[in-house]
Amino acid sequence: MATPTPPQPALLPPLLLLLSVTTGLVDATSVLGLGKVFTANMTGNIVFLGFAAVGTPGFTIAPYVIAIATFMLGAFVAGRTGRFHTNRPLRHWLLWSALIEAVLLWAAAVVAIGFDPASLMPEWKLFMIIALTAVAMGYRNATIRQLKVPDLTTTVLTLTITGLAADSTLAGGTNPNWARRIAAVVAILLGAALGAVLVRYGLAFPLAVAGALILGGTIACTLHDDASKPLGA
Repeated sequence: MATPTPPQPALLPPLLLLLSVTTGLVDATSVLGLGKVFTANMTGNIVFLGFAAVGTPGFTIAPYVIAIATFMLGAFVAGRTGRFHTNRPLRHWLLWSALIEAVLLWAAAVVAIGFDPASLMPEWKLFMIIALTAVAMGYRNATIRQLKVPDLTTTVLTLTITGLAADSTLAGGTNPNWARRIAAVVAILLGAALGAVLVRYGLAFPLAVAGALILGGTIACTLHDDASKPLGA
């Protein structure tokens, strides 16, 4: 007989929806301000790297390699951090992770002061902002992966949108988690729209806001009683 899946802590869905908003902020910053590079979603970078590899105008190899490599570094650190927090209160893990993300995004915001998105200069600032935000998002992705909350990855919507259609009543399905799936799409959409507006005032602003939302939202959610228990308890 299969072992029943433990119930997910009630604090996680609202927290992950908030984190989805911050993904929109970060991706708006990177795509609109760093020259068509993603730091939260690596699929686009792999495609763009392919373009750059064959000399397509407007695409250069270095930004995508830096984004992918530093994203993997963040994921590696998150994997170690998650295993360290096994059987420890969920609150400790979430707060530690939120602090790491926020500090990295705030550091990127500081570096972004004086950076010119139009010319992508100075180049060292471009590469540093890419690296700092990609480490943060790699850390985020690996942490969310370990939390295993269905339909709330906070960064990727391909499977979420696929599920909305493939599991719909019209397709003969039962519409599982339809509200959560729609909320995930809307959260990233709103974050991207907000990020696009904030980028007009410089890259530091949306990055600082994203860091504040991550840390402040996590602190608020970890006041829930479930945060005192280990994940799955």
